[in-house]
Amino acid sequence: MIKKRLFTPGPTEVPPEVLIEMAKPIFHHRTEQFREMFGQTTEGLKKIFMTDNDVLTIAASGTAGMEAAILCACRRDKKVLVANGGKFGSRWVEVARRANLDVDEVKIEWGTAISPETVHDKLTSGDYGAVIVVHSETSTGTVCDIQAIAKEVSRTDAILIADCITSLGALPLRTDEWGVDIVVSGSQKALMMPPGLAFVSVSQKAWNIIETITPPGVYLDLKAYRKSLAKNDTPYTAAVSLIRGLRVAIEMILDIGLETIWERTAKLAHATRSAAQAMGLKLFSSQPSDSVSCIWLPEGVSDSQFRGILKDRFGCSVAGGQGDLKGKVFRISHMGYVDPIETIGLIAAIEYALAECGIAVEIGRGVSAAAKVLKDWK
Repeated sequence: MIKKRLFTPGPTEVPPEVLIEMAKPIFHHRTEQFREMFGQTTEGLKKIFMTDNDVLTIAASGTAGMEAAILCACRRDKKVLVANGGKFGSRWVEVARRANLDVDEVKIEWGTAISPETVHDKLTSGDYGAVIVVHSETSTGTVCDIQAIAKEVSRTDAILIADCITSLGALPLRTDEWGVDIVVSGSQKALMMPPGLAFVSVSQKAWNIIETITPPGVYLDLKAYRKSLAKNDTPYTAAVSLIRGLRVAIEMILDIGLETIWERTAKLAHATRSAAQAMGLKLFSSQPSDSVSCIWLPEGVSDSQFRGILKDRFGCSVAGGQGDLKGKVFRISHMGYVDPIETIGLIAAIEYALAECGIAVEIGRGVSAAAKVLKDWK
């Protein structure tokens, strides 16, 4: 029997403790039992976000969290700067344009990230009300310098909205210390949960703007979530079982410690990239994110055959390319519930799959490279 393992950058593996908690009987959400549980998860999320500000929970995907931020916090009398260096940067451009915002799309070569200098130069005009960036671009495995970007934005009246869906809980992110006004994430990445919850932290600077805007629609109005949060509640039907599991996942994360998790994620990423290079594979990104590695497929290798072998014969699911990278790269997650032994096993499976696809790979070379990096695991 082959054990199935997820190495996709969302959804990621869910720990058994979380699955067991979610399997317990459902209870009504308009009760003191729910409000107590929800209050505990909110306080835990604030620790993971590293913020004293509100963290709102929406029963939806991370995309809904980003759409809520764009609809509610982008002024209509100002431009919005959107950095587009991948599939998700492109999505936020589309959301902003459908909201009839004045969008300045900064296109960046895939595999690179917008620079703080570019943000600085754009904001000198005073024409911008918001800057939207993807901290970790999942489609390309690329990270931006969000700390430096936040510093540039904080000097202006604009706010910074950050897609941290594959960075929160995996990469260093100090929301308040760095001055990131709105941070959006989702449950199915480093938080080790199934899909279905979006989280949005909001600074006072951002709230000052949000209070002046009446967004289209009802469900994604952040003001409604803030009003309910004051009573440890949600404005609409809560995803009770997911929040129940989230409480356990948060406890697991905080027991380990965020900084330890950051270090472990970085080491898994380093090991995987060292193995890839040892096998003669090339990384796609010039500014790689530690939460997800994006690797070129060798010339002549079929994506469907390669990933099919990994999944069907070895039980390992990795992600393929998106957009212009479809069929050209594969992507490996280092987020959440994954450890060194699983990572080394995946490297071995990749070696076997490449060999079966006709690539002259020295079996064990990648495994050895990864093992050397991971020998000091803590």
